[in-house]
Amino acid sequence: MTECGSGVSETHATYVFAVCRTEGNPDVDGLTGVAQGEPVRCLRVGSLTAVVQTVRGADFSDEAWQQRLTDEAELERYARAHHEVVSAVAARWPTVPLPLATLYKGDERAAFALAGESARFRAALRRIAHHAEWGIKVYAPVSRSAGDGVPEERTAVAAGRVAPAPGAGRAYLERKRSLQSRREQRQTDSLRLADAVDADVSRLATESRRLRPHGNGAVDDQSVQVLNATYLVAANRAAELDLLVAGLRKRTGAHIEVSGPWVPYSFVGEV
Repeated sequence: MTECGSGVSETHATYVFAVCRTEGNPDVDGLTGVAQGEPVRCLRVGSLTAVVQTVRGADFSDEAWQQRLTDEAELERYARAHHEVVSAVAARWPTVPLPLATLYKGDERAAFALAGESARFRAALRRIAHHAEWGIKVYAPVSRSAGDGVPEERTAVAAGRVAPAPGAGRAYLERKRSLQSRREQRQTDSLRLADAVDADVSRLATESRRLRPHGNGAVDDQSVQVLNATYLVAANRAAELDLLVAGLRKRTGAHIEVSGPWVPYSFVGEV
């Protein structure tokens, strides 16, 4: 969908933040967008509205964008500016956010290309209307018992400091099997915890997506992330979500993080 590249490096281009369904033009006055000195404005696309801004094509050429990708602070600035516009519009109207740096060679090309995707936009807008995205992360404690690791007796034998006691080899193998069994049980318990939380929240949500867990917990290295998921929740059920999560924390004893409400980026499909 994007026409970003060398073809717009010498001209102005139309940067598209989002497509929304409104009864009139959304209020975008005062939004800075990604380009200083150019207003964020509305572009009609049939019965839909695109929120756009005119930018210098050279600022978004392939070369310029590749350089920006290596500058974390600069990339974050653009991402925040993009998200600010999307969030402001989504606060009032059902809105499909477009990816960062979606550009076309002028308003006419933008309107034509977006109109060709209007059926997909309308389907996404129907799905996310009056909904928000919420993120939920669940952490389970990393239980380390005294039996974890190599038994002290076996270590001393390996170092040649003491002679093995009768039956020491068999006892060592039994402890190793017991340790492995405890680890497997902890993993099973963690998976059950993740599935239980996800099942309860999914019943309340309209849609859900499970993402890859990020490893160790955010609080300390004594916990591991077992669930990283995002949920599309109707606006009028946000209070229910709060109560549900509070109950899950109490029932499971798990550390559960909730973030949101967000613009439902994860549930608009490929745009």
